[in-house]
Amino acid sequence: MFPVAFYDTKPYDRIHFVPKSGEHNIDIQYFDSKLGPRTAVMARGCRAVVAFVNDDLGEDTIDALCGAGVEAVAMRCAGVNNVDLRAAAGRLRVFHVPAYSPAAVAEHAMALLLCLNRKLHRAYNRVREYNFSLKGLTGFDLEGKTVGIVGTGKVGMSFARICAGFGMEILAYDPYPVTGAPVTYVDFPTLCARSDVISLHCPLTKESRHLVNRQTLAQMKKGVYIINTSRGALIDAEALLEAIKDERVGGAGLDVYEEESDVFYEDVSGSVIRDDILKLLLSTPNVLVTSHQAFLTEEALENIAEITLLNLQYHFQNRPLQNEVQYRTPATAGR
Repeated sequence: MFPVAFYDTKPYDRIHFVPKSGEHNIDIQYFDSKLGPRTAVMARGCRAVVAFVNDDLGEDTIDALCGAGVEAVAMRCAGVNNVDLRAAAGRLRVFHVPAYSPAAVAEHAMALLLCLNRKLHRAYNRVREYNFSLKGLTGFDLEGKTVGIVGTGKVGMSFARICAGFGMEILAYDPYPVTGAPVTYVDFPTLCARSDVISLHCPLTKESRHLVNRQTLAQMKKGVYIINTSRGALIDAEALLEAIKDERVGGAGLDVYEEESDVFYEDVSGSVIRDDILKLLLSTPNVLVTSHQAFLTEEALENIAEITLLNLQYHFQNRPLQNEVQYRTPATAGR
């Protein structure tokens, strides 16, 4: 059995990983703590670690893991923006799960849009108090509206198919367009200017960080709806809040948030939230925040567990592995 340390464990992780780990000859030690420089020592004696989106895999953590004898990091997610790939290069192998369920994330993005547009979150709370007034609940037809999709990977294309079913015109921006995709590619300023709804489905990179900022928000249609189910730092949260206050943005559906790591996935209902921007966003009626749960379907969890364990098994058996993520120099990045 190959020993592996599993960080930031949640109940739903155990449900899907525990029954499968033995089948892959992997002995998992589960830790509730997030992975970081101080907790990396807990992996001593393990050959690999399993980590998630809000674990800290910066240079200090990489150094600590190498010092503990760890040889691989298996991310149980698609994104690796929290991994210092440069520090890991030649020292730790890094794996990810590139496509566990594009439909899960795309469907959640549409759920956020529908809920925001038709004010379902407000109606739900209102009728529970026997208030059946329709005042303030008016939405708009999605049919005939223009949606701008940023990122046309598997999730972005799944969202495009959903939008097509609603009869929406579909624009897309991606530095690497998909040949033959049923979307109209435009540059980002054009997408901002023409879209009634903008949905983000791209990875977080140096280039995409704060893609939605004061300048790009000013280019958008008045009343635009913005949906983000990718990574929080794609949006400058302070700039978004200002645009909502100015009524330039009509609504925002956020499954992710720039400074989510100490809050999301946890019950902090008995604590004082010190993030004033998050508090103001949560108090705004045309902002809907969910706790990074777009991936959370039975099918996705099943696939995440299976692919993560297969990545580890193939590594331990020295078999060819497609899901390895390697550091690329600026000269090769994007190829």
